[in-house]
Amino acid sequence: MSQPTQNDVHVNVPLSNFSLFFEQDQEAFVADKVFPGVPVDHQSNVYYTYHRGDFNRNQVKLRAAGAESAGSGYGLDANASYYAPVYALHKDIPDQVRNNADAMLNPDLEATRFLTMAMLINKEVNFASTFFDAGAGWTTNLTGESTTPGGSQFWKWSLASSTPIVDIRAAKRTVALAAGGYRPNKLVLARDVYDTLIDHPDIVERVKFAQKTSDGDPAVVAKDTLAQLFELDEVLVMDAIQNTAVEGAVESNAYIASGGALLVYVPGAPSIMSVASGLTFNWTGMFGTTAAGTRILSYYLPWLGSQRTEIEAAYAQKMVAPDLGCFFTAAI
Repeated sequence: MSQPTQNDVHVNVPLSNFSLFFEQDQEAFVADKVFPGVPVDHQSNVYYTYHRGDFNRNQVKLRAAGAESAGSGYGLDANASYYAPVYALHKDIPDQVRNNADAMLNPDLEATRFLTMAMLINKEVNFASTFFDAGAGWTTNLTGESTTPGGSQFWKWSLASSTPIVDIRAAKRTVALAAGGYRPNKLVLARDVYDTLIDHPDIVERVKFAQKTSDGDPAVVAKDTLAQLFELDEVLVMDAIQNTAVEGAVESNAYIASGGALLVYVPGAPSIMSVASGLTFNWTGMFGTTAAGTRILSYYLPWLGSQRTEIEAAYAQKMVAPDLGCFFTAAI
């Protein structure tokens, strides 16, 4: 056997042009896409609410010659409020770790991306519990059934005989009546519900002859197609997952949302005298905070011999007009 061997002439070292890094695509998160963010200077405050009914009443009267016109008015109060709690997490980089790290590692960048992902998961989990739940408080709640549905129920969309297009349109009418004429314009779907809908025979049938495809290409149902079919501005899919296991334990991954659909009305941008089903109040009053209410700090802790990277966000996800939303529970 010739000497030296291949094992003698090479010592394994980490690659400098590749490392296996697990990070979710930020497109999987919808919490900052569904409801507009409102930058606020204070952690808590109140906001004005106009009485909706006063703006939908026919109060115009005939006017006789020489007589005054009929008079009226509208109600206004400032009883609604928000409070933006502060969420935070940090990652320390000890000097001994930094100084002993291989050249291809970047502890500061790694810490920033680690913390950013943690905050995205935090916002998504809070979004799901605040809005994407049967008990969230939406005025209209519909439940999927496998047997004959009743008044506030519908056939589960996983059944071939179900009618999701009819259900969505009916829900839009219901919300418009409850909300004084505002028709929902955005639909949020759990990933399993979206996957079920794009294969539903009613939806595929509507798309396959209308979609412009090249010869031999199948008709493809996508988010934009669903939005057009349902006459909505946008369809969003909740793709984010979270690991609920403690550090060091075997992963326990699950989608943050499943089985549901949320139909809401959302304006292009919130402003004075605008309406929305939900909002995110982002406290921007602290130094270095972005319009999303988030800031990332980096500072040295001499007593620990470590550099600390910290992410902090102060936000309040709030349902401001429950009548402007409809939640579908157990949709599949």
